[in-house]
Amino acid sequence: MMRHVKLSEPEDVPRREMLMQRGGADRRGCFYLWRGRTLMRRKIMPPGPRGFCCVFATLLLAWCCVSAAGATLVDTGAITAIWANDGGDKVTRNELRAHSGETSIYNSIWDGRQVRLFAAANEIVSVNLVIEAADHAAEGVQVAFSDLTNSSGRRLRSDPTRTRQKLFDWTSTEIELFYIQYLQVRGLSQLSYGTYDERQIPERLRRQSISGTPYGGWKDRPGADKFFPDIAVPLELVDAFDIPARSNQSIWADIYVPRTAPAGDYAGAITITEQGRVRARIPVRLEVLNFVLPDATTSRTMVATSYEEIARRYTGESYPAPNSSQDRLVRRVADRQFLLARRHRISLVDDNSGAEPWRQDRPRPEWIPRLTGQLFSRENGYAGPCEGVGSELFVVGLYGAWETWWGGAEREAMRSHATAWERWFRRNFPHVERFIYLSDESEDYDQTEKWARWIRTGTKEEPALATFATANLVKSLDALSSLSIFASWIGVGDTPVWEQAVKALRQTGRRLFLYNGLRPASGSFAIEDEGVALRELPWGQYKMRVDRWFFWEATYYKNYQGGRSDTDVFVEAQTFGGAPEFDEITGLTGSNTSNGDGVLFYPGTDAIFPEHSYELEGPIASLRLKHWRRGIQDVEYLALAEAIDRQATWAVIERMVPKVLWETGVGDSSDPTWVLAPISWSTNPDDWESARRELASIIEKGSIR
Repeated sequence: MMRHVKLSEPEDVPRREMLMQRGGADRRGCFYLWRGRTLMRRKIMPPGPRGFCCVFATLLLAWCCVSAAGATLVDTGAITAIWANDGGDKVTRNELRAHSGETSIYNSIWDGRQVRLFAAANEIVSVNLVIEAADHAAEGVQVAFSDLTNSSGRRLRSDPTRTRQKLFDWTSTEIELFYIQYLQVRGLSQLSYGTYDERQIPERLRRQSISGTPYGGWKDRPGADKFFPDIAVPLELVDAFDIPARSNQSIWADIYVPRTAPAGDYAGAITITEQGRVRARIPVRLEVLNFVLPDATTSRTMVATSYEEIARRYTGESYPAPNSSQDRLVRRVADRQFLLARRHRISLVDDNSGAEPWRQDRPRPEWIPRLTGQLFSRENGYAGPCEGVGSELFVVGLYGAWETWWGGAEREAMRSHATAWERWFRRNFPHVERFIYLSDESEDYDQTEKWARWIRTGTKEEPALATFATANLVKSLDALSSLSIFASWIGVGDTPVWEQAVKALRQTGRRLFLYNGLRPASGSFAIEDEGVALRELPWGQYKMRVDRWFFWEATYYKNYQGGRSDTDVFVEAQTFGGAPEFDEITGLTGSNTSNGDGVLFYPGTDAIFPEHSYELEGPIASLRLKHWRRGIQDVEYLALAEAIDRQATWAVIERMVPKVLWETGVGDSSDPTWVLAPISWSTNPDDWESARRELASIIEKGSIR
């Protein structure tokens, strides 16, 4: 009979490592194979009747397990399995986990038969449905989600009649479906994690190690050249779809629970058809909890977008004629980016630019509905988190654009314009956080300090506009004594040095932002990073009391690095960095090349690469945006739970994010740029869902809706 054998038993180590990586039999007749994240070592029986019977029984059992792994299929067709997860475990296009009998398909929301979810009111929860076609291409596949209904008839609505014209109108539906597109990862993301320690690289892209020493090359990384999920195309744009043989297709569902939804259980089903024949009906159960997530977001963010980048992709021109149909289209798309960002609890900002120059010391007219909240009203088609709430952030002169507006950096001009901006906001939107973006990653601290000092001079009647710069806090704190807000990028941190700098900053009433994401300090925005990476990021932000998290760009469609140009973002994963060359260890990489960097919205219309255009007058979300939202919503649980039971809540925080940001430490304080250490948080989505359930229990014990 077969048995489990510990891998610590004596064996030729190099050969065993090879078998662990690729599977196969060793010299003792033991067979190695992977089941999810678990390596099995099986003993193969010798020939003979007993051995034959055992092998036959084992094969029969394996066949039964494979058959039962996914949802029950009816009728005949090319679809071989259907299962689900919450998306935190990314499933690459080639994986056939259910067909292979992998236990990793079972998770906290999927028991092999049905989907089970829980959510607070005013929260969005997600399901990732995985449809496999192991042997033959599946054609004409369609997916439909019914209403979710409670015992008294209250519904969370699905709208099967929704058209492409209504994709930015959420007033008729609480359930959205997305067809997931994939991007091939052909090299490591140099700006998202260190490559000097394999443990800091996302798990799918790590090489195997012997006694701590990695071996093999790019092709030996399990995720090398695989297609990772990221583009969430509204299913209304796709309708029926095909699944190539020996691959899978993910369909993502977002379910919004309105503030007024009664607590209790809701039930519905997902129906999958193939060429018009029903192949499966998967029951869905949603438990609505007895509390509401607030509209005021605790984990505050800042994400940049650009009129010029929108215009180039949607019209083919950087700056269309003012008030032309192309200009109106760009402004409409920009508003829809703000709507989609709001659905993900993200604070979007732009450079206040447009088809014609703007010289007034106030936002352009299109910003007024964003600031009042009118843009986010039901009258404008918006329903969801933060409905009717105005934008709470505005940046003056994003990336230093103010120099162009004001004709340079003269003292009196800067003071006059900055004072006028501050005066306008105080009179019209005093609650909005605003600041001037003085400089970006400049090490000319004397110049930045001079500008900040000029603007800081104000009076009680005319307070000064806050000032902002991206700069290394530890290096620049003493030099930038007049700066209001520091935004730093951190991958590792000398703990006592950072703690001292952060304490000194806060003692003077100034603020700390962090930006982008770099392992092991935080999860990253790389396409190949684990789905929980951006879920972790707001937890670390909350733990370390970071005022706001800044992601530098959502529409970086033209790569200006190393003489490169427009990126076909529906085909190319690498969106940032110099011209790549193939490296035996890191794959197709170049200077600072990164996958997905600067792109959180995909263009619904693409005038530059029209063969991939959906002709949609609005953005298409990335899955990374949805993973980030999951973490942002988790933080609302943290804030509510901490107000009820601080000790229990912090026990959860310390368990989930034990060492983040500057807690990582460094390997050498004289060279505080590296540390030999893995990430500290779990990459298992079930651990994060368990933590969310634990926080929900704390909240429900202490509050009644």
